[in-house]
Amino acid sequence: MSNQSCCSWAVWHRASSPTVLPSASVGGTLSVGDRLARIRFRLGMSRMKLVVTPGLYALNDPGPEDPVLVTANFRLSFDALRSALGERSAWILVLDTKGVNVWCAAGKGTFGTNELIHRIRNSSLADIVSHRRLILPQLGAPGVAAHEAEQQTGFRVQYGPVEARDLPAYLDAGMQATAAMRTKQFPLMDRLELIPLELVQSWKIWLPLATLSALLSLLLNGLPSLSPLSDAAPALLGVAAGAILTPALLPWIPGRSFALKGGIVGVVLSSACLLLFPAGIGRGIFTVAAATAAASFLALNFTGATTFTSPSGVKREMRIALPVQGALLVAAVAGRIAAELLT
Repeated sequence: MSNQSCCSWAVWHRASSPTVLPSASVGGTLSVGDRLARIRFRLGMSRMKLVVTPGLYALNDPGPEDPVLVTANFRLSFDALRSALGERSAWILVLDTKGVNVWCAAGKGTFGTNELIHRIRNSSLADIVSHRRLILPQLGAPGVAAHEAEQQTGFRVQYGPVEARDLPAYLDAGMQATAAMRTKQFPLMDRLELIPLELVQSWKIWLPLATLSALLSLLLNGLPSLSPLSDAAPALLGVAAGAILTPALLPWIPGRSFALKGGIVGVVLSSACLLLFPAGIGRGIFTVAAATAAASFLALNFTGATTFTSPSGVKREMRIALPVQGALLVAAVAGRIAAELLT
């Protein structure tokens, strides 16, 4: 599920047989440009350009007996697949998922049965390969009715391992997956890789929160704070807790709810900051409550980067968490105003 080569995949090479639609030829080695594209994506740049033209691709020099692997037209997904296979020869059938990765596209229905049937027929795959087997990524299973695809096209669907890097071992074992191949892990390095994008997107939280804090200082004290616990502190602490520490420490934070996990880290981090840099009671209330609300919201947003949750589960958590986060922010403002007026 992840990157792609310069413009080779955008150039179609016609096959000699008129009954076979043209396909593109790609290699299994990622270029510098491919790796830079991955970095740009992790930084939230050029997201809409990371799209591969749907269709059939020849990886290295495949023959009619070589396997057919199916993926999304999200460039990082396509690149992860071909780079995992390296020098092996295979056919790659790319579905039009509107530039969305396999797992999310399966949930949205774009990595689905109808699109799979359409691409099989449109690519004249039956004329290109002698077998009738398709290997789909396991995370695409929710979107595909395998029996219907077989009835319509004659191609039998098999689900490969969760991780593209396990494909060589899976193919060498006669397309038999081990229990480990069927389990999605989310180790520390995978979580850390997602943090830059979370930070880039966090401006929608920290900018309004920092502005609100500065306005409160201006209205209540006549000027913004210049103390170590500045007006930007609640926003910075919320981002640090929700977008950095919560993803990094995810398995070790109590609770199943991402919003709760973020809230716990937000309380601990902002309270520790108050111990190091004491402030008035009003500023202290605002810092802890606002940072906790921001951290909880950002941690809840991180659910979209994991396979730990389902769409229905996220919706249910949002119905509970968002009102609580809003109430915390209101309490933060009210507590600061009340404390400043009373003192």
